[in-house]
Amino acid sequence: MVSSLFELIDDPQLASLDDPEERFTRSEVNWQQYEAVLAKLENNSHYRVTYLDGVLEIVSPSLRHEKLKKRLATLVEFYLLKKRIKHTPMGSPTVKKRLKRAGAEPDECYCIGEEKSIPDLAIEVVITSGSIDKLETYRRLEVTEVWMWKVNRLTLYHLREETPSKFLQTHGYEQITLSELLPDLNIPLLEQCVMISDQIQAIDEFEEGMG
Repeated sequence: MVSSLFELIDDPQLASLDDPEERFTRSEVNWQQYEAVLAKLENNSHYRVTYLDGVLEIVSPSLRHEKLKKRLATLVEFYLLKKRIKHTPMGSPTVKKRLKRAGAEPDECYCIGEEKSIPDLAIEVVITSGSIDKLETYRRLEVTEVWMWKVNRLTLYHLREETPSKFLQTHGYEQITLSELLPDLNIPLLEQCVMISDQIQAIDEFEEGMG
């Protein structure tokens, strides 16, 4: 049980993190404490904070993680601009709903079409697994589509609010092979180009493959 905000934020576990992907997790955290942690970390964009049903998780992303997410974002945004698709890049904002007891900070997220308070698309780069189920978190936040990059592949999920019972294991999300928000996007090509470390080469090959 967290006895104070000081204990939560200044826990020795946070001060002694050597592995940049190691996660700090604490249970029985109330909403006020979660909000206080967000305020404490407001000017430190290095951390990602997730909250679900009283469980708080803080991650310090590695350099590998950040390189992958930037490459992925660069290519997705290049596609959106090249195809002249109206969109709003939102970066890694805090998206939260107190009544749903859920909050998350996607690695990257976008509104497709009109700008909204909740993104249509959230992207997560998964290097190490956490204790909080991200799909359940995003379901409560009502994010339409979630892409997860793991082991050099993208796994796409689309929220099926009308038939949640069909997708209980994935919390109402259906795993899909093509994005329904961006149906013409070549996902295998995107995966291939994300793995190219030279950003200019990655964009050139991506553009060539787009035709």
